[in-house]
Amino acid sequence: MIGVFDSGYGGLTILKEMQKYLPDYDYLYLGDNARAPYGSRSFDIVYDFTLQAVKALFKRGCPLVILACNTASAKALRSIQQNDLPLIDPTKRVLGIIRPTVECLPEITRSGHIGLIATPGTVNSHSYRMELEKMHPSMTITEYACPMFVPLVENNEADSPGADYFVKKYIDGIMAIDPDIDTLVLGCTHYPLLSAKIKKYLPPHVNILAQGEIVADSLADYLRRHPEMDERCSRMGTTEFLTTENPEKFNILASLFLGKSVEAERISLPS
Repeated sequence: MIGVFDSGYGGLTILKEMQKYLPDYDYLYLGDNARAPYGSRSFDIVYDFTLQAVKALFKRGCPLVILACNTASAKALRSIQQNDLPLIDPTKRVLGIIRPTVECLPEITRSGHIGLIATPGTVNSHSYRMELEKMHPSMTITEYACPMFVPLVENNEADSPGADYFVKKYIDGIMAIDPDIDTLVLGCTHYPLLSAKIKKYLPPHVNILAQGEIVADSLADYLRRHPEMDERCSRMGTTEFLTTENPEKFNILASLFLGKSVEAERISLPS
């Protein structure tokens, strides 16, 4: 199975697109819901929690793990790739979702002014800024934290008037900093569930860039370029779900993201 990890439910928006682009593959989703959200946690804690999750997915036979979480990708990916994988199993791989998102920006922006809305943890890591400076140094990025978005989504308030208040507040805030922004990156996997309201308060010329399709396409490209890994990924079209929280609660909220019912198994981390 291809492992897919997120601190909570947002990574299900990535999984959904993976299933759409690569329906024949098998997936194992793990949400560390008992310890979510990761967005306000320190680098060390996010790294420890993410490494525990990666090891759990490896133990269940996943040769490849996607960190479908911007905070984990920002705070833990590089350390795991460089320091831990050589010791755990150098034949296995862990990939994130920030780099593929930044790679596609030249195809979308005209002004070269990028906006990023994300959790405080992702914003404070400046991971998007660092990737942009390496790959597209002529572009500029404005990073803006939206701490209320994840609670709104996970409490099923994405369609409420309260959501309108916070979406308008944050969108007005980032556009006031740089009115030349023409591409807004949704730098948290929860945010696509607010995309209709985000579009409502954005100037009409601003493109919204969600990550699901980008990451799914990047995964397909990775497997094409690495046939040795592709051969290790099973293909029966199945998906299994793990959570560190109450599975009944997970099943209810996961259905909001996937649009279909799921049945999860509860596990403990570290395991």
